Amino acid sequence: MEDVDLAVQAKQGDIDAYETLMRRHQNVAHRAAYLVTGDAAEAEDAVQEAFVKAFYALESFEDGRPFKPWLLRIVTNEAHSRRRSVVRHARLALRAQENMTVQTMPSPESRFLASERSDTLIRELNKLPEIDRLVISYRYFLDLTPSEMAETFGKPPGAIRSRLFRALARLREGLETSTDLQSHPAPDGLKGTSHG
Repeated sequence: MEDVDLAVQAKQGDIDAYETLMRRHQNVAHRAAYLVTGDAAEAEDAVQEAFVKAFYALESFEDGRPFKPWLLRIVTNEAHSRRRSVVRHARLALRAQENMTVQTMPSPESRFLASERSDTLIRELNKLPEIDRLVISYRYFLDLTPSEMAETFGKPPGAIRSRLFRALARLREGLETSTDLQSHPAPDGLKGTSHG
């Protein structure tokens, strides 16, 4: 059953439909919260609280709209709220390697270089302003489309695409000037399309 149909049923009081929606989106919600908080326990708490808030806010969900961006907006707001209330400087620690499947076993040297590049990528990503980190992370780690991101952030799709373009340019610039990568060039996928 599609999210839209489940959301309509949930709005009519069908708890099973709501639970199905939450199970379906639990992983992406947790990753989104973690991107904001940088702490697994805080992210889990934020997701649980956001799911409760989403249940009580179901009446505000517009029938026919995509459910995932609506839910992620609530999750992101809750995660931001928790982050502010704790008043701490959380570091963003992405695990890109967990999202990739290994087809072949690379050599120890290749694994070392890939790990070094990944650490540098994460370090440079953490240097970006929060909105830039989130836009890049939501697009490439959560696999949200620009339209879904627009719904999530409450911004027009064109603004999201512009923000993503600028954020990627800043990240690319940071990677190009990083002393860690000057001795080990970035893989082709990260090389400049800065004028394209």
